[in-house]
Amino acid sequence: MNVELQYLLLTAILTGVLWIPVVIGYVKTRGLLTPEDYRSAPTSELPDWVNRANRAHLNAVENFAPFAAVVLIAQLMDVSNSLTVKCAAIFFFARLAHALIHLSGIGFMMARTIAFNAAWAAFMVYSILLLIRFFN
Repeated sequence: MNVELQYLLLTAILTGVLWIPVVIGYVKTRGLLTPEDYRSAPTSELPDWVNRANRAHLNAVENFAPFAAVVLIAQLMDVSNSLTVKCAAIFFFARLAHALIHLSGIGFMMARTIAFNAAWAAFMVYSILLLIRFFN
């Protein structure tokens, strides 16, 4: 398995575990689900950290699919070089930072936005490399 696929795996694991704090927050705040909760979802207020955790998870899910597609297409095109490795690494670590910052609620120097944009920039560079290779 090449490095880009390793970072894709790590990103998948990160995305796959970000729901856990959300569920912990739901249960801690609202208790275990009852049969009635399955018919009509509870709407009681949730602590801010639970809402942040939910948004962090949703954001990770939204950003995972395009990144996964680019990494997998690169594999099919046999494109792997030092820049694609750097892009995959930056994407993963920026997404990890984004999740941790989002969960913590840190607003200092727009850190969450910076982490998000770093991941997005890595994704775009990776995508552009594939487009250049595809059209050459």
